[in-house]
Amino acid sequence: MKVTHAGQPVTLTVDHLYVAGWTGRDAGAVQHHIDELAALGVAPPSQVPLYYRVSNGLLTQSDLIEVQGEGSSGEVEPLLIQQDGTLWLGLASDHTDRDLEVYSVAASKQACAKPMAREVWAFDAVKDRLDELQLLCEIEEGGEWVTYQEGTLAAIRPLAELLSGSGLGGNAAMLCGTLGARGGVRPAARYRMSLSDPKTGEAIRLDYAVRVLPIVA
Repeated sequence: MKVTHAGQPVTLTVDHLYVAGWTGRDAGAVQHHIDELAALGVAPPSQVPLYYRVSNGLLTQSDLIEVQGEGSSGEVEPLLIQQDGTLWLGLASDHTDRDLEVYSVAASKQACAKPMAREVWAFDAVKDRLDELQLLCEIEEGGEWVTYQEGTLAAIRPLAELLSGSGLGGNAAMLCGTLGARGGVRPAARYRMSLSDPKTGEAIRLDYAVRVLPIVA
């Protein structure tokens, strides 16, 4: 994959892709969410956090993804990419089939493409202020952009902890968890996301659209 770092081109190879789930730093809130989903028939995770292995082909830089049915939605997430001993920080969307999620969270993670931004930061350059980095996701609703998710990485378990727990190695990438959705989880036709550094004023941005395909019986 072709990305940029400090304006310079970087080529990344992702042989393995992981999606970290249940990564909220507030353990009580995570358990509450697990209980809510259990009431809807979603099986609880075998451990917290849980690392879902998905196809590396799902990671995409396309501005348009296609999904089956109306029941999918995206969520803004920090993205760790490890290659040849160097760790990069990027931005991605864990677009997930919510209808399928009721039957299997693991299967729902595998069902949709995962858009990623075309820019990365060196992890070491921001590791001392990760909790200050800001995530934002806006969705298009009724012809207007609406704030869907907003907060800092302080709401997510420390990325170094997730990295250690996942056993991420080789040329691999991991989506590291997300924030709560304002107004509840719901689909949208377009997403606008960013990861911002208040200290430098820099931001990694990701925009993409969703095309819904019919479900044919």
